[in-house]
Amino acid sequence: MLLCGIDVGTSSIKLSVVDASTKKVIYTCSFPETENEIISVSPGFAEQNPEHWWYCVMQVIKMANATKKYNPLEISAIGISYQMHGLVILDKDKQVLRPSIIWCDSRAANIGDQAFEALGNEEILKNLLNSPGNFTASKLAWVKENEPLIYEKIEHVLLPGDYISYKFTNELTTTISALSEGIFWDFTKNEISKELLNYYHFDISLFPEIKQVFENHGQISSSMASELGLSANLKITYKAGDQPNNALSLGVVEPGEIATTAGTSGVIYGISSELKYDPNCRVNSFAHVNYSKELRRIGVLMCINGTGILNRWLKDNFFPTYSYTDLNNYANQSEIGSKGLMCFPYGNGAERIFNNKIIGGSFRHLDFNRHQKNEISRSVQEGIAFSMVYGLELLNSSGIVPQKIKAGFSNMYLSSIFSSTIVNASNVSIQLLESDGAYGAALGAGIGSKFYSSVQDGINSIKVLSEVQPDQNKNKTMDYYESWKQELSIMQ
Repeated sequence: MLLCGIDVGTSSIKLSVVDASTKKVIYTCSFPETENEIISVSPGFAEQNPEHWWYCVMQVIKMANATKKYNPLEISAIGISYQMHGLVILDKDKQVLRPSIIWCDSRAANIGDQAFEALGNEEILKNLLNSPGNFTASKLAWVKENEPLIYEKIEHVLLPGDYISYKFTNELTTTISALSEGIFWDFTKNEISKELLNYYHFDISLFPEIKQVFENHGQISSSMASELGLSANLKITYKAGDQPNNALSLGVVEPGEIATTAGTSGVIYGISSELKYDPNCRVNSFAHVNYSKELRRIGVLMCINGTGILNRWLKDNFFPTYSYTDLNNYANQSEIGSKGLMCFPYGNGAERIFNNKIIGGSFRHLDFNRHQKNEISRSVQEGIAFSMVYGLELLNSSGIVPQKIKAGFSNMYLSSIFSSTIVNASNVSIQLLESDGAYGAALGAGIGSKFYSSVQDGINSIKVLSEVQPDQNKNKTMDYYESWKQELSIMQ
C-alpha cells in the first residue's frame, strides 16, 4: 500500500509517495521548476490563481507517475497540506470567481480591526482565540465590501486545501482546523461563530460540511482517476494547513512540543492543551490537526512573512547567476554581526507580531567601503534568524516555553549559519529531522485512512539527522541580537 502527500505551497507544489508499511519515501518531486508568481496589483495585495494550483497538482502527479518508480494504482490515500488563510470562492457551478487572496495579503487588516472593536476584544479573544485581523473572514468581508457583484455570486467559501480536495473528489468539505485558521470557529461553543457571521452578514450556507482532519474527505472521481492514472478507489483522507501539517511531519502533536519552518514565511509553532490567546494579538492560536472538543490541542503560531522570500529577493535581484548554496558560502566568509550591517526582513506585507503594521524591509548601517556580498548575504540570514528569535520571545510570553525546537532539514535550515544564529541567540537547541510537508501529508493520509492505529503510530519513525546546540559563539551572537533588537524598537 502506498500513500501520497501533496504540499500546496506558495512557491510550488511538492509531492511524496511513501510506502505505508516502512514509512520510507519512494519518490518525491515538485512542480514547477521556477517559483509560482504572487500577483500584487496594489501595495499590500497578494493573490494566486487556485486553478493554477490545481494545474500544478496534476502536473506533479503525472510527472511522478511517469518515472515508473512505483505503481500509481497502489496509492490508496492522499493527504493534502496547503498554504493557510487563503480565500477561495466558488459560484453555483463550483467555478472559481476570482484569484485567491492569500496569506500574506494585507488589504483586509482594517476590516478585521473594526470587527474586533465592534464585537468586543475580550469576548472575541475568549471565543475565537484571535482577532479577525487579516485572516480569511476579513478577506471575505473585503470582497463583500469592494466587489459586491462577485460576492453576490458566491455559493461556496473554501480554504486552499478544501479546493484541491474538491478537484479530486467533486465533494466539498472543510475542517475545524481550517475554519479556525480563517477565524470562523468559536472554540467556546464548538461551532462556526454566529457573532462573526451576523456582524459580517455572511450566510452559514456558504461553508461546506465539517469533518475531522484525519477523515475520509471523499473518493476520487472516476474521470480524475482516469486522467491521472490513479486507482478509482483512492480517497482523500487528510488535509491541514501547512503549519499544523509541518508540526505533524516533525512529530509535534502534544503540549510543550515546538516546531519551526522557514520557507517563504518563517514560523514557530507550539502546542498547548489550553485555549490560549495573546491579548496583544501578536501570535495566533488555531486548532491543531488532532484537536477535538474532548482533547484540546491548540497550535500557537508566530509568523514572520519575510523569510525565504527575502533570501529569494536577494538572489534574484543581486545574485541571479548564483545558487542558494553560493549565498550560504558567501555568508560563511563574513563574521558574526556582518561587520555591523543589519537586515530587517519585514517587506512582505503586514506583520502580525507588529499588530498588522507594515514597517517594511530594510538594511541599517550599510557602509559602501566595508560591506560586500559576504556581509550582505550574512546579514540577510542573521536578520531572518533574529526575527525568529524575537518571535520565540513572544511565544514565551504566551506561556509556550521551549526546551528544544524541531525543524525539517530543508529550506533555510539547510544553512548552518541560519540554524546556529537562532540557537545561539535564543539558547535553545534545534533538532533537524528528515521530513517535510509532503511527507507529513502522506503520513496524515495513513492516519486518516486508519492504516495507522493512531496519530502516534503514524509519526513514530521520523528520523533525527542532527541537533544544533549553543556553542562558543553564543555570547557574541546574543550581544549582536540585543543590538539588532534595539534598532527594531526604533522602527516600530
